[in-house]
Amino acid sequence: ERNITLFTERISEKFSLWLSRSGKYIELMKDILRGQNIPEEIVFIPLIESGFSPYACSPARAVGYWQFIASTAKKYGLKINWWMDERRDPVKSTVAAANYFKDLYEMFGSWNLAMAAYNAGEGKILKAINKTNTDDYWSLLDTKYLQRETKEYVPKFIAASLIAKSPEEFGFEELEYHPPLNYDEVTVYSPVDLRVVADCAETTLKVIKELNPELRRWCTPPDLPEYTLRIPE
Repeated sequence: ERNITLFTERISEKFSLWLSRSGKYIELMKDILRGQNIPEEIVFIPLIESGFSPYACSPARAVGYWQFIASTAKKYGLKINWWMDERRDPVKSTVAAANYFKDLYEMFGSWNLAMAAYNAGEGKILKAINKTNTDDYWSLLDTKYLQRETKEYVPKFIAASLIAKSPEEFGFEELEYHPPLNYDEVTVYSPVDLRVVADCAETTLKVIKELNPELRRWCTPPDLPEYTLRIPE
């Protein structure tokens, strides 16, 4: 209830923007989660992590929709270098997040604990369970072994999910969802300037950058033998 108040009153304008932005990615991400046997409601994690922005960056340098720190991202196969940061790619980062959540669920046997571990790290949750002799997330809230942010994490997720499923019931009546992400893919075999890509695809540089948010520079990575670019459908 406290987090519903936060989203619907204190930061309603910001949350409305996040909901609108979710329209671009939510079906794409749900399909990936379902394919990995992850509950599709996990798709609302980016609402509380990044507001569905590929460029979100936390003080701890977690980046992208799913807010991966570099070490976890690399562990789950995401590339981060001067040319690209796959934490900002909606498909690759969601596949990595699904694999991470699968591992966390296997470790804890509870989606609440898996989400808490996603926020705090597996070590902190294991320590809290060992110290308290309970593996119930709600029981852990009354202990000193979880930080306040982690105690708030699952309630915040539940609040965001409830609102996202029925926004009108919570006062978000005139949402204009961004259209779902649609694109074609083309493979290039040598580095290409993104302005040239835009010209060839008869679109703008801005659109090419929006479709390929993992790219950090002006061209496709020159150190790869081939690279798959997204262009307008």
